[in-house]
Amino acid sequence: MPNIDVQDIELDLLIEGLYRQFGYDFRNYSKAHLKRRLLARVVTDSLDSISQLQHLLFHQPGYLERVLSDFSINVTELFRDPSFFQMLRNEIVPILKTYPKIKIWHAGCSSGEEVYSMAILLKEEGLYDRAQIYATDFNDKILNVAKEAIFPIGIMKSYSKNYIAAGGKEDFSDYFITDGKSIILNSNLQENIIFAHHNLVSDGDFAEMHLIVCRNVLIYFNNKLQNRVFKLFDKSLINNGVLCLGSQETLKYADIYPKYSTIDNKMPTYQKMNKHL
Repeated sequence: MPNIDVQDIELDLLIEGLYRQFGYDFRNYSKAHLKRRLLARVVTDSLDSISQLQHLLFHQPGYLERVLSDFSINVTELFRDPSFFQMLRNEIVPILKTYPKIKIWHAGCSSGEEVYSMAILLKEEGLYDRAQIYATDFNDKILNVAKEAIFPIGIMKSYSKNYIAAGGKEDFSDYFITDGKSIILNSNLQENIIFAHHNLVSDGDFAEMHLIVCRNVLIYFNNKLQNRVFKLFDKSLINNGVLCLGSQETLKYADIYPKYSTIDNKMPTYQKMNKHL
C-alpha cells in the first residue's frame, strides 16, 4: 500500500461533501473504518491521494457507487455463525409461533445470505407461510445481488457444513439447483421476502416488527449513531418483539436498554418488554 495517510480534516471534508451533495450521511460512522475503506479505494484505483479520490467522487459519473460499495459491509454467508441459528430455533422460534402473522426485518442484509438462511429455517419450523421478511440495505448494487439468489458453487461445502451445524433438518441440496458454476436458490424461498433500499442513518422505522436482525453492522457506527439506530429499532418492534445483534455488539449502553430483557448474552438477543422509560 502506498504511503498515503488520511488526515481527519480530509475525511471530515469528504464525508460532509457526501452528505451535502448526495444526501448520504456517514458523519457518525467509525472514522477508523472509513479511513481503511478509502485507503483501499485509493490503492485499487491507483490514485495519488484522497484529494484525487474526492475529485472523482464529485465529478466522475458512477464513482459515487464505488465509494458507497466500499463503505457497505458485505462479509456474509449462508448460516454464518451456526450457533446463532441454533439459538433462533431454540429460543426465538417458540416466541414467533405464538403469532398468527410474523413480520421480520433484516437490517443491513448485504447480499442476502442471512435472509435466505432465515427463510430456510422458517420453512423447516412451519412458519414461512405466515411470515413477511423485509430485507434492507443502503447499497443498491448489493441488494440486486441479493435478489438474484445466485452464489458461487465453490463455497457450497462451507454453506452445507454451516447448515448442518445450525441444526438443519433436511437435505441442504433440496434448497437449490446448480448449473455447474453457481448454485441458484429455489424461487419459493423468495416468495415472502421484500428487498428494499433503506439507510439506517437517515430513514424511518418499519412498524410492527416481531423480530429485527441486525448483525455486525453497528460495530462500524459511533455511540451516537448506535443510539439513534437502537431507538429506530425500538420504535419498529412490537411489545415482546425480539432484537438480534452481532456477537461484538450490545444493547447494554443504549438509552432504551431498561425496556429490554436479555434472552442470550453470547448471541446478543433482547426482548422488548412492556415498560416505559
